[in-house]
Amino acid sequence: MSPPPRLFVQTSLSRGGGLSLGADAANYLMRVLRLAPGAPVRVFNGRDGEWLATIDSAGHSRVELALDHQSRAQPKAPALSLTLLFAPVKKEATDFIIEKATELGAAIIRPVLTERTQTRTVRTDRFRRNIIEAAEQTERLDLPVLQEAETLTRALAALEADVTVLFCDEAGGGEAIARVAERLSGPLAILIGPEGGFTPFERAGLKARANTVAVDLGPRILRAETAAIAAMSVIQAVKGDWQAQPLK
Repeated sequence: MSPPPRLFVQTSLSRGGGLSLGADAANYLMRVLRLAPGAPVRVFNGRDGEWLATIDSAGHSRVELALDHQSRAQPKAPALSLTLLFAPVKKEATDFIIEKATELGAAIIRPVLTERTQTRTVRTDRFRRNIIEAAEQTERLDLPVLQEAETLTRALAALEADVTVLFCDEAGGGEAIARVAERLSGPLAILIGPEGGFTPFERAGLKARANTVAVDLGPRILRAETAAIAAMSVIQAVKGDWQAQPLK
């Protein structure tokens, strides 16, 4: 038997409370899933854990839920604070990066504009929808912080002083990312460049920057979206929550 559907909501959640959902949720629950009053639904807001609710009443544009009990507590801070900095690429590929970064546990996601970034129109509203859908599907109880697009220089300057940047250098010459991750502690940021790669000027600046390490993702040149997934997967396997107990 499949678990009840799961929705992200903005409002606070507490025992005995009610919850009113709008037209999009009403269409999804009542027309797509064909649920009826009394059916269970799971809700979360990124703060109060996950709650089991039941459909109390439904109309064409509203659904009223009755909150029952908290089914999962909000977890403490993750073992690793992981930021993804990436240069936007084509629409579908950028959507893919946002979705998979959410699935892979990114705490912060920030588009960065480099000299060779070809796609400079950044739709944070669409990115947020992708984040919510990915969190709903993957049982994640929080949402990554989506930051506004910024130039590479300003995005790096905005990082906290204790964040180590792992600069994925497509030109090679960096150390294997798994080997680097093993010896590091504290929060990490992964930096993925654009389709055309970083310019020599940008690469030189990154290599000269304090608290920044050039890393290698293997012998093949990876697409930007592949590089983001590969780098995050390695970090989670070596330092992150892939070492924790699986979700029950």
